[in-house]
Amino acid sequence: MSTNRYTQVGIDRLVRLVWLEKTAALVLAGNRAQDLKAILQEDLQEAFVSSKAEVRGSLDKTITILMKVWLTVPAELSQLQAAGLELLKTTSEHKQLALHWGMLMAGYPFWAAVAAQTGRLLKLQGTVAAAQVQRRVREQYGERETVARRVRYVLRSFLDWGVLKETGEKGVYELGPALQLDEPQLIAWLIQALLQAKENGAATLRELTDSPSLFPFCLAPIQAETLVATTPGIEVLRQGMDEALIMLANHERKKM
Repeated sequence: MSTNRYTQVGIDRLVRLVWLEKTAALVLAGNRAQDLKAILQEDLQEAFVSSKAEVRGSLDKTITILMKVWLTVPAELSQLQAAGLELLKTTSEHKQLALHWGMLMAGYPFWAAVAAQTGRLLKLQGTVAAAQVQRRVREQYGERETVARRVRYVLRSFLDWGVLKETGEKGVYELGPALQLDEPQLIAWLIQALLQAKENGAATLRELTDSPSLFPFCLAPIQAETLVATTPGIEVLRQGMDEALIMLANHERKKM
């Protein structure tokens, strides 16, 4: 299993939701990697027109991220990806954001880490400052300027997706409209994606459904048995009458 994705600070570009939507649609249409890359280069190039070399050079890096989310995924995410693509066909358009969010969490756990710190701060104080998130994520990933800069990319992406909104104070954000998720299959898939973002591949059901990494969503209650019934690759270990440990099957997990 590829474990470096858990420690990599892999989001080094703004990831616009509309770009991910386009990428997923092209994958669903049957485009392979070479054709997909060519189409994205043509369709996105206007967004990267600039006199600055670093802006021009970021197009290919952005496309790499988009393709790693919905096409060239690690082997351990292939089942999640296939199920996510199927759900895209039947999920209402405004709820498809949850599928893109889940694949980004799984493929780039750094996205989930920034979301977790953002969600915790929103719950504590109602707003979140970019500097606070940067400080907390740097404690996790290391005191590098690279980490702080890439947290900014993720936060800008959150704004683009509408899950955060600007306040009157620079660098301070508030929660966007919450997205209510009621469909058991979609909720179960999102929980599986969150488990894939965790290096140990396990957490209690309560920890998962209340996870700050899922701060943009309001999840309807779901039973552990429903997760197992609707989601291949998930196992449940009962730890008492009221607590269930949800695990990825066949996952080489570190000690919790």
